[in-house]
Amino acid sequence: MHDYSGMTVNERLYLSGLTHQFDEAVHEKDLVKVISILKEVDLNDLSINPILKYLGLKVEQ
Repeated sequence: MHDYSGMTVNERLYLSGLTHQFDEAVHEKDLVKVISILKEVDLNDLSINPILKYLGLKVEQ
């Protein structure tokens, strides 16, 4: 397990080896997989929601 504190999302994905899987999930618009990967690198829902919005994977409610 890594200590991801102080790291950007890209740094977390790179260190965990999940960059390619994340990029594929985004390309496929697989919301469930994107969220799963982001949680794997210790992001919480409060952090994940703006990322999903930025990626165009979540419609604002």
